[in-house]
Order: sequence, then C-alpha cells, then structure tokens
Amino acid sequence: MLDIPMVAADKVDDNGINTLRYMPGRCINCGRCSEVCPHGVFRQGEKRAVLSQPERCMECGACQLNCPTGAVQVESGVGCAAAMIKAALTGSKEVTCGPDCCGR
Repeated sequence: MLDIPMVAADKVDDNGINTLRYMPGRCINCGRCSEVCPHGVFRQGEKRAVLSQPERCMECGACQLNCPTGAVQVESGVGCAAAMIKAALTGSKEVTCGPDCCGR
C-alpha cells in the first residue's frame, strides 16, 4: 500500500477563478498533474507540485483523474471546458471562457 504523507492536508489553494482546488499536503510530487495538464497549470516543485498558473485551468479534469493521492479536485465539464464543448456543438468559431460563459 502507498504511504501518503498528509502534511498540511487541510490547507487548500482556492484560487477563486475556477473550481480547481489543490491540497499540497497530499502531494507526493509524482509529476502526473504537470504531465497531463494541457495548459501548464501545474509545475513540478522540489517537494510537491506547484499550482503556478491556476487562471489557465479549463477544468478538463485530467489532473484530478491522474492524481494518485487526491491532491487535486476540479469540477470537470464546467467553465472553459463547457464553453469549448458548446462552441463545438453549435459550430461556433468563437469560444467565450470565464465567469460570463454558459449562463453562469
């Protein structure tokens, strides 16, 4: 069984921009979040991942699905991801992301 360090797991990086939440105390610095993120939201740090550009998160959920310790939470399918899906379904070439998209 994987031994997961829980140092400061109650501390949550809540960026206020989207639904992405990161609990660095649960991170084991495996690098998966930075590998799978299409927008470089995370970067690998010395001891744990760093939430370096949270505003670039499109809420696809790849980081959460690939985090073995549950250090990342995101409501996938909302925010910019929803705007991209809506644009694809309607044939629009213009994608509007942010708090004003998709009837929020």
